[in-house]
Amino acid sequence: MTFAGLLQGVAVVLALEGIAYALAPEAMRRGLVVLIQASEQRLRLGGLIAAVVGVAIAWLMNGP
Repeated sequence: MTFAGLLQGVAVVLALEGIAYALAPEAMRRGLVVLIQASEQRLRLGGLIAAVVGVAIAWLMNGP
């Protein structure tokens, strides 16, 4: 993975998040309220799962 590839990934995430806020700001606001109310343990587990899935996808895209 190159630095350019990493920046492209960040750009895609920013674009998707921006589109979500532009198309459904109220739904995003409700989602943030749910996120604020979640326990620390639940947030940690969600973050760990997201990190593992992200690394797995990047690994699969580069080939084993």
